Amino acid sequence: MNERQQVRPGSAANKSGRRLKRAPAVVAASAVGFVGVLAMHSSAKPSILGGSGPSSGPASTQPTTKGPPVATTAPPTGQATTALGSNEQYGYGTLAVRVTVRGGRITDVSMANLQTAEQYSQSLAQQVIPILRNEVLSAQSARINGISGATYTSEAYAQSVQSALDHLGAG
Repeated sequence: MNERQQVRPGSAANKSGRRLKRAPAVVAASAVGFVGVLAMHSSAKPSILGGSGPSSGPASTQPTTKGPPVATTAPPTGQATTALGSNEQYGYGTLAVRVTVRGGRITDVSMANLQTAEQYSQSLAQQVIPILRNEVLSAQSARINGISGATYTSEAYAQSVQSALDHLGAG
């Protein structure tokens, strides 16, 4: 190599050589970070909500308090039965729902109890509960899509619905 072909400090050839030397370290660090993110997501708590958790089965947590069922025996066909779901504690308060089933179909879901710690939480719950009700009536089960921004409320609602359905023998 003669003097003109040597790589001078600060030249473009020298800078690209340094970039190439750093490339394996950058790729390795990115891979480690990606694996870390996957590990955190795969160890997340299963959710009763459809499509929002790593598990497709019902949540494995036990309800905090069981509400008494209004009806425990199978009624004649066409007669409506109602059960109170468990009081579910979530990040911003507690809630419980009342589920009515007629002829094996969920015909109504209403709030039996809603207590929140803050006015904002109350306002948010009042906005999302009608949407969650429609999700349950549409899905005919507690396996519903959660609402972005109201994940805790969505999970507590679905768990209370599942509890009521279990009391009715319809879940």
